[in-house]
Amino acid sequence: MTLDLRGLSPAPVTPFTEDGAVDFAAIQRLGSWLGSIEGVKSLVVLGHAGEGTFLTEEEQLDVIRAFVASTDGRVPVVAGITKEGNKTAALEAKNAVEAGASAGLVYPSHGWLRFGYQKGAPQSRYREIYEESGLPLILFQYPDNTKATYDLDTQLEIAGQEGVFATKNGVRNMRRWYTEIPALRAAHPDLQVLSCHDEYLLPTMFDVDGLLVGYGNIAPELLVELIEAGKAQDYKRAHAIHERLLPVTKNVYHRGSHMEGTVALKWGLVNRGILDHATVRTPLLPLPEGAETEIAEAFAAANIGKVTVSV
Repeated sequence: MTLDLRGLSPAPVTPFTEDGAVDFAAIQRLGSWLGSIEGVKSLVVLGHAGEGTFLTEEEQLDVIRAFVASTDGRVPVVAGITKEGNKTAALEAKNAVEAGASAGLVYPSHGWLRFGYQKGAPQSRYREIYEESGLPLILFQYPDNTKATYDLDTQLEIAGQEGVFATKNGVRNMRRWYTEIPALRAAHPDLQVLSCHDEYLLPTMFDVDGLLVGYGNIAPELLVELIEAGKAQDYKRAHAIHERLLPVTKNVYHRGSHMEGTVALKWGLVNRGILDHATVRTPLLPLPEGAETEIAEAFAAANIGKVTVSV
């Protein structure tokens, strides 16, 4: 059941044609390129970076199938599970299995972002999804400034449930990180701990098994090196990689809204030669005038160039 995600798991964008349809040729280019990089352990689709909730249910399943096909099934595909209710999320997971997904990244019920969750409700969500689908699951810890962030007891209980094998932690509160990650490791030594702190990865690199990040779309080679440096506890090397990436980090993730990062990721992929344009679906909007040039200059400053993809 358990996948080995101890490395880099990019969360690919969903490319669109200029008229707004899913661009399957671009998915083939993106998936085959990411899947060819040593150290990439999975492709995590239908999340925030993948505009997953902006797709129809049929499109979501087609995207899973397309990313599975992009590597001929060699690289596991993890599907974002985002439906609001447990029953609908469990059905979503079951359909993802049939489409070829190897695991599921379980998003909190979105009403919790505003109102918070009842004690025990998150545990029931993971349990019902797994019982219905049999899909191995990743615990998703949301940022500390949302009401959908799980307290430590909730995380510990979910991590101990059947079917849960990893956690994607994006708490973005280092006080909690330094308390909760050691507690999770002590209680569940086999739990794979993955950081998703795209905008400031360096402080988390020395405590994790890998990364599950949208950032993996645009600089997978350097992020693999960053993971290796973190595992070796080589701060000097990790810091050097961080500093090299910093112009890109600022231009992709240090924006007014984290949602803008998805648009910026697509411009990054244009710079890498994978995408021809940065079309997104509303309510995402184009970046402000001049952003395209700023992102191109950031990639040049980081010496991150175009790639050639054979498909």
